[in-house]
Amino acid sequence: MFRFLTSGESHGPSLATIIEGLPAGMPLTAEPIDAHLRRRQGGYGRGARQKIETDSAEILSGVRFGETLGSPVTLLVRNRDWENWKDRMRIEPRPDGDEGPKAVTVPRPGHADYAGLVKYGHDDIRNVLERASARNTATLVAVGAVARELLGLFGIRIVSHVVRIGSEAAPDVAGITADELYEQAEASPVRCADADTSERIVALIDQCKRRGDTLGGVFEVVAFGLPVGLGSYVHWDKRIDGRVAQALMSIQAIKGVEFGMGFASGAVPGSQVHDEFTPGDDAHGGGVQRLSNRAGGTEGGITNGEPLVVRAVMKPIATLMRQLQSVNLQTGEAAPAFAERSDVCAVPAAAVVGEAMVGIALAQAFQEKFGGDSLRQMRAAYEAYRATYQKP
Repeated sequence: MFRFLTSGESHGPSLATIIEGLPAGMPLTAEPIDAHLRRRQGGYGRGARQKIETDSAEILSGVRFGETLGSPVTLLVRNRDWENWKDRMRIEPRPDGDEGPKAVTVPRPGHADYAGLVKYGHDDIRNVLERASARNTATLVAVGAVARELLGLFGIRIVSHVVRIGSEAAPDVAGITADELYEQAEASPVRCADADTSERIVALIDQCKRRGDTLGGVFEVVAFGLPVGLGSYVHWDKRIDGRVAQALMSIQAIKGVEFGMGFASGAVPGSQVHDEFTPGDDAHGGGVQRLSNRAGGTEGGITNGEPLVVRAVMKPIATLMRQLQSVNLQTGEAAPAFAERSDVCAVPAAAVVGEAMVGIALAQAFQEKFGGDSLRQMRAAYEAYRATYQKP
């Protein structure tokens, strides 16, 4: 089973993850992981933290001579800002007489501050926000990069782009190739594939920053090259759309997910929703192909061979420089919400995290279906399966 565990606090010494279930013999170096970590740090509207950190991954176990061993892989991402936070985030007990840093006692509306403090019985919100921080998505991107390396060996590619930030929405990009979508999105400071919309979004972010406010938006992730058959209709927790949705909803500030037509499919008759079949040509391996992809690449909880198309909406970041009304939990009196440095808009970065989480969910389903302790065994199972439906 492909599974992982992450650890670390936003201003602690480092972030770490242990990944289990990778087949032996899979090529793996830090280079592709670092490339995605750099992409996560980009995007117009990010805050000062990105000027401090230069994320890179250290592979500490599970790899020898550039190939996985089949044993757990350990990745470490160091926090450069730790040097500035050693006193406030020290691991050792405080010396006698040292009262420590002033506790954070005013929660931010929309953040995990209050609920986390109550749940775990803390008296300092710092104990909550350090782990709840989106800084911890760096480890998710690292794990996702490894998952994508595995999927890439089988011709599967995952790309994202921003389709909306605030009131500005981009036109549809249906029919575009993976290379075209990637190049157009990466050329944009807000990772939007449409140049005109990109310019309007940048102006909107600037306006919002001047007001001390924040912006959310919508990003789309597309997975190309998936085989028919990942996931299952047999068990509720094996459905691929359910697993991908859960993975995306685990990202901080994500409030909704849809596949293909999504919510729009509830407003039109079935003849305008379902993807009709047509006899397949040699380019599609024979069999059948689709006239459209309104379902977004899944049917009955299973990938259907079309690109997986999923969108997620991110709410505006909860830390506002124009502080919202809150309560000081220590005194019970009204007070402006706690404010620390923050992004104005992190939707472009969230799109990269979304790619990672989609990649993780797909890699888990792929590994479950094709198994194998080694890459050679997995490849043999994959090729044998593909032969069963390519030419009926």
